[in-house]
Amino acid sequence: SFQPLCQTVLASKYLQPGESTIDHVFARVARAVASAEQPEHRKRYEKIFLEHLKRGAIGAGRIMANAGSPDKATLMNCFVQPVGDSISGSDENGLPGIYDALRESAETMRCGGGVGYDFSAIRPSGALVSGSGAIASGPCRFIELFDTSASALQSAGARRGAQMGVLRIDHPDILEFIAAKQAPGRWRNFNISVAVNDAFIHSLQHNATWPLVHSARPGPEWIARGALQREADGKWVYQSLPARTIWQSLLTAAYEVSEPGVLFIDQINRDNNLHSREVISATNPCGEQPLPAYGSCNLGPLILPRFVVHPFGRGGEAAFDFKQFIAATRLQVRILDNVLDITHWPLTQQQAEAVSKRRIGIGITGLGDALIMLGLRYDRPEGRHMAAKIGRTLRDTAYIASAELAQEKGPFPLFNAKTFLSDGTFASRLPAAIKKQIAVTGCRNSHLLSIAPAGSVSIAFADNTSNGIEPAFAWSYRRRIQQIQSLTQEIAAENYAWRRYVWLGGLGAQLQDAF
Repeated sequence: SFQPLCQTVLASKYLQPGESTIDHVFARVARAVASAEQPEHRKRYEKIFLEHLKRGAIGAGRIMANAGSPDKATLMNCFVQPVGDSISGSDENGLPGIYDALRESAETMRCGGGVGYDFSAIRPSGALVSGSGAIASGPCRFIELFDTSASALQSAGARRGAQMGVLRIDHPDILEFIAAKQAPGRWRNFNISVAVNDAFIHSLQHNATWPLVHSARPGPEWIARGALQREADGKWVYQSLPARTIWQSLLTAAYEVSEPGVLFIDQINRDNNLHSREVISATNPCGEQPLPAYGSCNLGPLILPRFVVHPFGRGGEAAFDFKQFIAATRLQVRILDNVLDITHWPLTQQQAEAVSKRRIGIGITGLGDALIMLGLRYDRPEGRHMAAKIGRTLRDTAYIASAELAQEKGPFPLFNAKTFLSDGTFASRLPAAIKKQIAVTGCRNSHLLSIAPAGSVSIAFADNTSNGIEPAFAWSYRRRIQQIQSLTQEIAAENYAWRRYVWLGGLGAQLQDAF
């Protein structure tokens, strides 16, 4: 039976009125996802999907909480949304103005989605504001607005508004951005990351100076300090600093407050299956999905410990059931593809983006516990080999299943075999036979994999298994659960693999090393 912690998280996050058990949630989700199938097939798929969920495949939090609910809540966990360099309307590049973007983010968070943003378009502190003669306050001040909005929405009863703020490494306000969260309490509803490009890494390696630039004209103070306009692209160089000075400030902040993170943005775009059709400049709040403007996270992990046969060697040699894992992965593609057709979209732009590309994100959770149950150490070659084998199997099976689904339902509308499989994309590294199949049938989904943290779903639906690809940090501990009005409750928690080990009777000294 599941431990009290899991029941508490299940009740607080996932049970709808009238539900009291995991089976109730599974039945609701299976029925909702099956509704995307043809009417004559819905009952059959409802039964198939229900068994699938019971065997160790789940949706991410928004799917498990909202699928089949009468509420207008999204089934997407997170989004990325654009922010332009104007107060309202659209800027010269067609990006929504700051207050329009704020309104769009509020609507998205009200419906249950987190949001990531690239704030680099906003002109830096000290730049001229065209038409008014005023001086700009810079992106860091406007991030305060988005942070306050998220707090207000949470106070009004909405899901806590997780956000990601990104700024390019060449933005003139980058040092202020890097240091922002060293101030206690600042940007509580944000994770932050710096978008680092190849050119900066080259400057760093060669101990060169790095220009901080923007298209907006600097104000008089910056001009007096030597700001000048580049001939090559017309951008203004506000100042140039040693690349190592910027890098050291980033390392110091990351060491002291664990932020900001780093996005190697050029490599992200090279790896993108749709690099010929879109530019990515930000990620969702937890960083597992780099997304274009109005892109969304449609996530669903497989619970790896459920596929371990004879855990800890009890009743036979411990093994991973790849046959069942492959079957589950194939069904997970269909389920997440269906989710795109039944979800509520907070914004029409999000729906248009999703329908044209049909991004999904199959993931895994419980890797650490699965390795323990197999008698493999997380930090040894044998454990890494098993993790890699699981990852390759997940990748290959997902792409095969999506190609087959394309035969049945059609490929995603923007599919182009030549660019999808071109050198450098993630899909270009698939085995030759799979690429050949995709070239013929197309792919139902532009992207298929996403290894998310899978935090609360790993508690509520997997008996507190190690979340995502992380190792278990403790076998037993006390966890604080936030209650209403900022109150917290402490609940005893035990790791799933440890509970299983104890339940099986602690099987032999040879397994102690795995713990």
